[in-house]
Amino acid sequence: MRRRVIFPNKVLPYVLLAPQLAVTLVFFFWPAAQALYQSVLIQDPFGLRTQFVWFENFQAILTDPLYLGSARVTLLFSGAVTLLAMSLGLLFAAMADAGIRHTRLYRTLLMWPYAVAPAVAASLWLFVFHPSIGVLGRRLNALGIPWDYKLNGAQALLLVILASAWKQVSYNFLFFLAGLQAVPRAIVEAASIDAGPARRFWSIVFPLLSPTTFFLLVVNLVYAFFETFGVIHALTGGGPVKATETLIYKVYSDGVINLDLGSSSAQSVVLMAIVIGLTAVQFRFVERKVHY
Repeated sequence: MRRRVIFPNKVLPYVLLAPQLAVTLVFFFWPAAQALYQSVLIQDPFGLRTQFVWFENFQAILTDPLYLGSARVTLLFSGAVTLLAMSLGLLFAAMADAGIRHTRLYRTLLMWPYAVAPAVAASLWLFVFHPSIGVLGRRLNALGIPWDYKLNGAQALLLVILASAWKQVSYNFLFFLAGLQAVPRAIVEAASIDAGPARRFWSIVFPLLSPTTFFLLVVNLVYAFFETFGVIHALTGGGPVKATETLIYKVYSDGVINLDLGSSSAQSVVLMAIVIGLTAVQFRFVERKVHY
């Protein structure tokens, strides 16, 4: 039997939805509409003159080697952050669910990084890996290992990947742990008769986590595309030589620093289309392997 919620007042449901609808309209649809409008315009840096140019901004960015380089960096960065953050989150959740000693303290410590703001998290990693003032950065150089992420693009990209993944591990840990605790113990105990711990986990437990894994895959990709701006801005500023300039950081660089509003708006529209396309592909093909 289906249960339906009946409100005594027909206006009450709309009143309850109004705050969320207002937030969505003000902070999503209105900025998206503004970006679409400005993406077909060329404006001077002071906004005094505007010229309608149709799709010239899109043509310019899609043929710009710097923009294509930022796209390649974004693909590598987002894939590495998603894979690393989800793998570590699943590993830590499995360890916590196994009932190790001091489990409550272990869970609390793993949740803390998620409460840290991106800029603060980047500052923590800066004090650890800075070549001059960082604890590990100075030690690496003292051991004869050349470490300077301000000059080495590969090292800078590795550092922002590690910092961004570290920030997201706690989020994945919480959801994976909740999913593991929802797995029926009877199924796991029955499987323990014929299979070892590793095979039991990958053959029985992990497939039962497929809804959680699919949800986290979508969330982590969106996080890597949009929410890692603070980490990159505080650690590397997109450098050295644009080695860590992702698409979202290039939108900021061209729009805020260089005041090229038309190009920046076109880039934001392309980025939004990429994320929507990736999400649609995941729901179209990846979700087929999800068992609810």
